[in-house]
Amino acid sequence: MMSVAASRALRDGQACFVGIGLPSTAANLARRLHAPDLVLIYESGTIGTEPDELPLSIGDGILAESALSVVSVPEIFNYWLQPGRIDVGFLSGAQIDRFGNINTTVIGEYAEPSVRLPGSGGAPEIAASCREVIVVMRQRLRAFVSQVDFVTSVGHGSGPGDRARLGLRGAGPVRVITDLGVLEPDPESAELVLTALHTGITIEQVHAETGWELEISPDLKITAPPTEKELSTLRGLKTVGAS
Repeated sequence: MMSVAASRALRDGQACFVGIGLPSTAANLARRLHAPDLVLIYESGTIGTEPDELPLSIGDGILAESALSVVSVPEIFNYWLQPGRIDVGFLSGAQIDRFGNINTTVIGEYAEPSVRLPGSGGAPEIAASCREVIVVMRQRLRAFVSQVDFVTSVGHGSGPGDRARLGLRGAGPVRVITDLGVLEPDPESAELVLTALHTGITIEQVHAETGWELEISPDLKITAPPTEKELSTLRGLKTVGAS
């Protein structure tokens, strides 16, 4: 459901900064179904790649073999990402808070953390400069917190106007897709609000896995379940080397 919901959020003709895993699945699913002109850009420097199978990593050779162009990593960031030439980027993390700030650095105090995470990678640049950001992560109480332990990638900071004050080019997180539903920032408060429930999920389940008093949109929608075409296409997306 997360892969399908994320793929539906992508529009034909967009330039999409893709990560490995679910974002790659979602982007390639969208390209095969409703967005044939979706331009897939991977951090390794491949632009307009059209892999027949899902890559194992951003360095997978299948990305370069099927790309329209391959450039250096500095060019991807300095020319494409930072000036705002990429429409949408995917992010995930260990924690996300009510303003869409993401933590991939530490759990606990920075000096003496209980868990030290992989770190930022290119996520802060994606969060700062993509015109839109879509966050995809499982909704669990330990991950959806009122305030992240460390801000690795800025969402909407501490509220309205923070992104502008920080000089961040992009709009920040416009949608958080989870295994329970979809959250979107309120236009006035910038706080995440539940705007859609996946089929079979209850509001009580969402509240139980959220670490703040989550507001419910008055226009709450129910996500349409995956169609047979979406499911069959999803099943056909094999990872490189899979039998």
